[in-house]
Amino acid sequence: MFPRLSPSRFRQVTLTLLTLGLVSLTGCAGNSKPDADTSATGAVATGEYRNLFAEIGKSQADIQRKIDAAFQHLFYGDAKDAAVYYQAGGNENGPLAYIYDVNSNDVRSEGMSYGMMITVQMDKKAEFDAIWNWAKTYMYQDSPTHPAFGYFAWSVRRDGVANDDMPAPDGEEYFVTALYFAAARWGNSEGIFNYQQEADTILSRMRHRQVITGPTNRGVMTATNLFHPEEAQVRFTPDINNADHTDASYHLPSFYEIWARVAPQEDRAFWAKAANVSRDYFAKAAHPVTALTPDYGNFDGTPWAASWRPESVDFRYDAWRSVMNWSMDYAWWGKDSGAPARSDKLLAFFETQEGKMNHLYSLDGKPLGGGPTLGLISMNATAAMAATDPRWHSFVEKLWQQQPPTGQYRYYDGVLYLMALLHCAGEYKAWIPDAE
Repeated sequence: MFPRLSPSRFRQVTLTLLTLGLVSLTGCAGNSKPDADTSATGAVATGEYRNLFAEIGKSQADIQRKIDAAFQHLFYGDAKDAAVYYQAGGNENGPLAYIYDVNSNDVRSEGMSYGMMITVQMDKKAEFDAIWNWAKTYMYQDSPTHPAFGYFAWSVRRDGVANDDMPAPDGEEYFVTALYFAAARWGNSEGIFNYQQEADTILSRMRHRQVITGPTNRGVMTATNLFHPEEAQVRFTPDINNADHTDASYHLPSFYEIWARVAPQEDRAFWAKAANVSRDYFAKAAHPVTALTPDYGNFDGTPWAASWRPESVDFRYDAWRSVMNWSMDYAWWGKDSGAPARSDKLLAFFETQEGKMNHLYSLDGKPLGGGPTLGLISMNATAAMAATDPRWHSFVEKLWQQQPPTGQYRYYDGVLYLMALLHCAGEYKAWIPDAE
């Protein structure tokens, strides 16, 4: 007898066989599946996610110990100096927990959605459900007359009171994708734990939500959807005053490819288009020599100096993540032919900064302040998923030598560090649920 495979493992095996030309879907019965892209070379098609740590000589046992230690530190370490995950009682849906930004003294949709992505990748369902329960309870706006209806407040106090009612769209992007992955790994339950239904609802509102004007805790505001319908790009904000701008680190073509396969059928073509638009956007936004991207941008790829933050034209905290986004996309889907060159350029630039590394730069590479920081070290290591020049070895080795962060800045450094470990270990995967 053949072993009984889980749905997600069955799909992974089937995609591998399709890629090799050993099976055909012709005449298959049952639930329809997204067509396999047999020309693709990425990990989703092959089922093989590169273990970069193993490629530089680390043992699998040591790799697993390092990941487990980082998770234990950030989720269950000392509450005053190590942890960013905090349990917070329970409600009718079960336990509650949040990811805490110690430096800013708030809970952010960014960190909550990263926490869900980390826990679904590590098969930590209890922690995933507790984070999702807290986010849905305290961050989600369910009033249809509120400008943030259907979205998550980007900054909330630990007692659940919003600092800012409005969303930061990268949070929604990670929430949706983590929920789809949860549906694939664990199956759907009821209520807020019907992961697929929750993801479908949020994603549909991200694209189709109509303009709403109403009161917020920052006064009367008007807000729209989270993706520009003609540009097919994620907005910096749905706030109508600044909605026609974007942020390179919010562009996640690897996720949009997932949505193009499992989202509501009527929107799949749009998400496939968005994936290709984002690949083109990275080519425009990345500096031709350093490959550094700005924090905020215009839809044409040029930097945007926000009126309240003119330094957003530079490579700063948001922009650290851009290289992870395009490298993850290349590793998963193999469709962005420009990604390897961008990763090589970025690592070549940071190689010149060895011993004098900053964490803030102008796009042409002028240092603007700060010293080496774990978050940027972690993101630079993820460039190895796409890089071709052997210099990537030293960046992955540098990540390996780091320890989980402690103290005031442990939140952002910590979640980026743990995601980078998963990426470099080949343990950050596309879990694709059944498509209807």
